[in-house]
Amino acid sequence: MKKIFMLLAMCSLVGSSFGQKKLVELWETKDLPTPESVLFSAKNKVLYVSLIDGGGADKDGQGGIAILNMDGSVKNKNWITGMDAPKGLAIHKDLLYVADINSVSIIDIITGNEVDRVAVPGSVFLNDVAVDDNGVVYVSDTRESKIYELRDHKPTVFMENTTSVNGLKFINGYLYALVGPELWKIDRNKKSTVVAKGFELDGDGVEPVGNGDFLVTCWGGLVYYVKANGEIQQLLDVRGTMNTADLGFHPETNTVYIPTFNNDSVKAYKLQ
Repeated sequence: MKKIFMLLAMCSLVGSSFGQKKLVELWETKDLPTPESVLFSAKNKVLYVSLIDGGGADKDGQGGIAILNMDGSVKNKNWITGMDAPKGLAIHKDLLYVADINSVSIIDIITGNEVDRVAVPGSVFLNDVAVDDNGVVYVSDTRESKIYELRDHKPTVFMENTTSVNGLKFINGYLYALVGPELWKIDRNKKSTVVAKGFELDGDGVEPVGNGDFLVTCWGGLVYYVKANGEIQQLLDVRGTMNTADLGFHPETNTVYIPTFNNDSVKAYKLQ
């Protein structure tokens, strides 16, 4: 019996040493038509939500951007309207960059005005956006397996052969990209290394959560915690009940915001 107790104690220590994480649901905001991406803005403490409100590749003018308060209440459901199928979001200074099928919309977050719309020739399904410290914009084309860059609002191909590339994030001089079921780290010379792999589905959204760790969503209903050493832990499996699209994250409260896409809502979770 003593040996059993010792074994249980050792297992408990091992479990705590690996620092298993979990998500605890906080709230849900409904009646948001086909939300694809959530972005926390540190500047004005709100959540921007891209709303497709139709097919993901339909040029129907039904899409837009909503603004939620940090508690999930709706601040402005119709902040931006008349878009087609807006998806990934990124902010640099006072500009919000939005991927919209085969163009990138640039919106002044102070005035709410679209200051430019950059067509990306050859693109088919622009999906996520990231911006580096110098204002260079990166945007993924999932169906063409390419990453484009926009310098001074002029698009060129940055990388090819990035199969089913989706989620992007620029951190400390590196572009992180979800390439199929892998998370890549890409330097300025376009050299890539695999940070983590083994997701059951292709990755959708990626957010850093500190200490070199990440959260990764897969659209089909999976959420993973990725450790800096590449280990992955499945936090959520809601396949068949809801989607888990391009997430947002509030680092000060460890709150995760997940757009449920076909369920027309945004759910908030506490990362513990």
